[in-house]
Amino acid sequence: MKNWIVKNKLGLIGALVGAVAGYVYYAQVGCVTGTCAITSSPINSTIYFAFMGALAFSAFKRETKVKESETVNKSIGE
Repeated sequence: MKNWIVKNKLGLIGALVGAVAGYVYYAQVGCVTGTCAITSSPINSTIYFAFMGALAFSAFKRETKVKESETVNKSIGE
């Protein structure tokens, strides 16, 4: 579990930042008439912005490079 959290820390931080931003957006801007699908409810707004934050932050995740010799050994079956 701890390994998964460390591996996905940018996405989790993005979800937290997005959730806070979503709730603040609901509280400050919101939807007065209640006809807006996302911003009429604090739960919908928080979940939507959390998902968008996780998606945005995880885009900055570094990819690990695999050495060419390791790739060749795996393809040969060693």
